[in-house]
Amino acid sequence: RYYTEGFWGYRDYDLKETKYVLLWGGDPVASNRQVPHAISVWGDLHDRAKVACIDPRLTASAAKAHEWLPVIPGEDGALAVAMAHVILTEGLWYKPFVGDFKDGVNKFKKGAVVEEEDFEEKTTHDLVKWWNIELKDRT
Repeated sequence: RYYTEGFWGYRDYDLKETKYVLLWGGDPVASNRQVPHAISVWGDLHDRAKVACIDPRLTASAAKAHEWLPVIPGEDGALAVAMAHVILTEGLWYKPFVGDFKDGVNKFKKGAVVEEEDFEEKTTHDLVKWWNIELKDRT
């Protein structure tokens, strides 16, 4: 890891600074490589941050979460697409990281094709293409 990332040691979630945790098919309370550490931090995390868990099973982490969404196995892809559709159509994405429309007007509208050159991406790749191919007709 040192030679690829310049970091010697184990990287874990930034639980000390987070305000919202969305666990999607993960169970860090029971399966984190540092289980005792995760369990000890979980109490403080739970007091200051909202924790939601998407998992068909009531895992240890789901049992401790504020919200548990027991998604039907194999249907989590549909949930992800629906969430992406809402994030884009309602303009909820983090623009300093993702990018924005050059004129500042959100063109992600249900069923509407968006011109790729209208959107200036920062760290994402082909977001508008994904919208046009997959998301624009989903609700």
